[in-house]
Amino acid sequence: MEQNDEFNELERKIVIALQADGRATWRKIAQVFGEPERTVARYGQALLASSKISVAAIQHRTGSLVAAFTCAPGTVRVACEALAQRTDTSFSYMVTGQSDVVTELHYDGDLAEILTMQLPATPGINALAVYPILKYFKTIRAWRAEPLPEAAERALRPASGGELTEWNPTAGLTENDKLIIEVLRKDGRASVDTISRQVKMSESSVARRVDWLLRGEHISIRTLVEPALLGYPVEALLWVQTSPQSVEQLGQRLRLLPEVRYAAAVAGDAQLIVDVTVRTQKDLYRFISDTQWGEMVQLKTAMVLSARKRGGKLFAV
Repeated sequence: MEQNDEFNELERKIVIALQADGRATWRKIAQVFGEPERTVARYGQALLASSKISVAAIQHRTGSLVAAFTCAPGTVRVACEALAQRTDTSFSYMVTGQSDVVTELHYDGDLAEILTMQLPATPGINALAVYPILKYFKTIRAWRAEPLPEAAERALRPASGGELTEWNPTAGLTENDKLIIEVLRKDGRASVDTISRQVKMSESSVARRVDWLLRGEHISIRTLVEPALLGYPVEALLWVQTSPQSVEQLGQRLRLLPEVRYAAAVAGDAQLIVDVTVRTQKDLYRFISDTQWGEMVQLKTAMVLSARKRGGKLFAV
């Protein structure tokens, strides 16, 4: 399968199932869709081995922000790459419009050094605008290429580790917890046995800690995929300006729309940032023009040219 080829029907089913639960077993996925387990396992393992999809943990921090950068001519790829390589960024996009690169960054503690020293020193950067995230309405954890039947969604819903739009970690992490998170950050489907061998803990202890990390809102498991491979090659970031009293209602409305992969309320000259994926530019136009935005909305639309990082994982350029 070439990089830009779309998935076939069974591959799509597997991807959507993993979007519902990135750690679901091949047997469980096969039972939900009525497919042979061996076939599902073969296709699923091939998808993961090809790196066209990946399953990864992302660690929740106390704060997050979106930063938009303008770059010197000829340095956009360099800046996007530098931001993608940071361990605290979750996505790094090259975009059209007033900005050249947009990234999301997660942090703990004081932002002063990040904003005054680190980000301005990014290679190629001329200027940046920072938008602290005030509230998530939808993260990519909740996005589906197409809706699952309710029974399938219910069957695949994990006991812990579903989508979180806010989090309050229950307690501090031990050194062993940090080691487990690092393993899951690289491979969100790593088995208890694999984690046990890498962190040198018993399997029973690892199983308890993984469950504790998920239930305690320290991490989420996300399935990451280029939307183009699922038939949605057109992606855009919408910067939405609206009245303060409209933010909550609009955010709740947007999170229900299948075109919306991500929506968050931010502080700055925009009140919402929305990531949208559709099949064609005509579909994007219809989404922008037909959605019931309300009368007090202004939009700035930036097309996503390339994603170097999604959900904390690097993607091939």
